[in-house]
Amino acid sequence: MAETQLSDPSNPQHAAAHPFANPGYGKRSAPDQLTRTAHDFAGLPPREAAIAAYIDRLPDGADISVKTLAKHLPYGQCALRTALNNLRRAGHLRRGREHIVGSGSARWVTRTWFSRTPRTDDWWARFAAGDVTDRGGTPAHLPTRSRAFILLAALGRENDALSLSAAECAELEPLADRWFENGATERDLLQALTAGLPVPVHSPVALVRSRLTSKLPPERPAPRPALRVLECGKCGAPGRPEALRGGECGPCRGEAAPARPPQLAPAQVHARAAALRAALPRVRG
Repeated sequence: MAETQLSDPSNPQHAAAHPFANPGYGKRSAPDQLTRTAHDFAGLPPREAAIAAYIDRLPDGADISVKTLAKHLPYGQCALRTALNNLRRAGHLRRGREHIVGSGSARWVTRTWFSRTPRTDDWWARFAAGDVTDRGGTPAHLPTRSRAFILLAALGRENDALSLSAAECAELEPLADRWFENGATERDLLQALTAGLPVPVHSPVALVRSRLTSKLPPERPAPRPALRVLECGKCGAPGRPEALRGGECGPCRGEAAPARPPQLAPAQVHARAAALRAALPRVRG
């Protein structure tokens, strides 16, 4: 019964009571996931499916450590640790570190990334390299409106004189999109379009078009992609993403560590250096 309730996407009350981790830590949703359905984790065993559904509905920043999950789920810490390892092997979870730049400082923070959509090792490797972008989770057959269109359509609520039709919003949408491409926020755009309006406004569409063009801010430098390092889910050792198959390093999978080249004794190093010096041609003065 507990597993059935946990797997029910229409029962999100737990999210409000679940604690958050310290700022900068906790759950992080992986990008480019499919839209949530009631059958997302049907291929997992019941326990893993229930835990995955619970974590999936938690907001970013939620504390998903084993100790905290044990306080909110009907499973012990050992069972939860095993289940999380199984979710990692199934491609739903990865742990690692991310380099955060901002506020005048740069630091590495621990991350736990969760993906409702199961991912392959290759996908996680591309994600760690910054080669995965978030295209959103809305199915392609559903009509969507861009940020620019929604803001233009809402101008009439900010000021009746700027009411635009749907056709006019669609016409001006590419101009407003350029503001967001240049790094402007919704507040920046609203301020530019609504401040100091003439009285009366004879043509809202002409005025908005003029301001979108003449007040366009300069393009801001593109942000550098985040630096990420994935870690072994068992021992926590960092490693190359392609070497962490299933989120585990080779030794934790039972593979022998690669042989290290033989180390030379200090006397051998000195002897080789002397031989190299003797082989060099002498420079005559």
